[in-house]
Amino acid sequence: MTAYDYDLVVLGVGPAGERGAAQAAYFGKRVVCIERGAEPGGAAVHTGTLPSKTLRETSLFLSGYRQRELYGLSVDLNPATAVPKLLSRKDAVRDLEVARIRWNLERHNVPLLVGTARFVDPHTVELAGLGGPRRITGDVFLVATGSRPHHPADIPFDDPDVDDSDSILQIADLPKTLVVVGGGVIGCEYASMFAAMQVKVILVEGRPRLLSFLDAEIAERLRGSMQALGVTFHLGRTTKAIRRVDKQIVTTLDDGLELSADKVLASSGRSGWTDGLGLEGIGVQVDKRGAVKVDGDYRTAVQHVYAAGDVIGFPALASTSMEQARVAVCHAFGFAYKRQVSELLPFGIYTIPEVGSVGLSEEAAREKGLDAVVGRAFYRDNARGKIVGDKDGIIKLVVERGTKKILGVHCLGERASELVHIGQAVMLLNGTVDAFIEMVFNYPTLSEMFKYAAYDALGALAR
Repeated sequence: MTAYDYDLVVLGVGPAGERGAAQAAYFGKRVVCIERGAEPGGAAVHTGTLPSKTLRETSLFLSGYRQRELYGLSVDLNPATAVPKLLSRKDAVRDLEVARIRWNLERHNVPLLVGTARFVDPHTVELAGLGGPRRITGDVFLVATGSRPHHPADIPFDDPDVDDSDSILQIADLPKTLVVVGGGVIGCEYASMFAAMQVKVILVEGRPRLLSFLDAEIAERLRGSMQALGVTFHLGRTTKAIRRVDKQIVTTLDDGLELSADKVLASSGRSGWTDGLGLEGIGVQVDKRGAVKVDGDYRTAVQHVYAAGDVIGFPALASTSMEQARVAVCHAFGFAYKRQVSELLPFGIYTIPEVGSVGLSEEAAREKGLDAVVGRAFYRDNARGKIVGDKDGIIKLVVERGTKKILGVHCLGERASELVHIGQAVMLLNGTVDAFIEMVFNYPTLSEMFKYAAYDALGALAR
């Protein structure tokens, strides 16, 4: 039997790479991690998930958004000091998370090597780093190199005022006007964040409504809330050209309308970060967006090479990436522990207000031929909702008539990304709407709305 340097070689130390490495090491495997960046964490820590969510919380604080309705405050944001404060908080959170990742790898006795790796044969990568090139062999490989913003050829990203979702985090000054091209998750999150900081935001989206994977009612309520925040929408419109005109960036739409702004954020999705890895040379298949093709166990066409996280494409969430990597490692080594990722995947969208969703939307349930009813509860009728000043929030349950099982849970409002997990837990245990009726909730809490949404659903079931 061939002796390899390691049982598992992990390429990339973002959410997937870190958890996959720790999972294998926990069961006694010899593991090494290779990271191209100077610090571990990947896009989740350095350019995506945590930075954007930290900026969101900081912008809410600096703008006084949460207090405006409660106390009638009018807060004037100082653009000269706002950006440094935003970035300093982002950097502080980043440093804390990097330290946690290093600690986690160290306690599992997993060495972290910095450099770029390339496959030279199916069981060997060559590492180019500060110490010069070296070769590392492994029995199993986990490719978890993540993704980066997709750059369509017709968008002039070389202009300093045309940003993607990474470079927008490095802005030196707060713009007065911003055009966001793309109404997906990232586009909506940044549009609402900048609008909260009193930036005039215009969002252009080619589809007729925002976030088509969401429950239609929730998506429409989100659009209304963002519009109240100051976001102007051009839905069902595509971009023909983006060009500089003097000190402004002009975005021309398909109907000829020209939108002039200080900055443009082009949110065009993401591409798998696989170039330079030499994957095709060993037989691993990669699509035109750089995403690695895998089977249901996250194994590539090469039997001992697995891939997980953003590098394999949808859903490209940090939460699912972690689980994919754990499942991949357990399958690779035959651990009778975690053999599949739950089909019940929650979404957390950190717009203002935020969204939490799990399971079927009202439309999807009916498209499947299910006899479904809905139950709603509103923040404006909830004591805690009144305390926090959220008048527009909602919890919506989708319930099957015959079984009373929960088919979907959809939340919009303060702490929606947290609240959705209450519904997720009941769904995972095959619970019915009666579970919420039987539960005793603390008072006052936002969670209590689940009981009243359940009562509303029961009323619909009785009709």
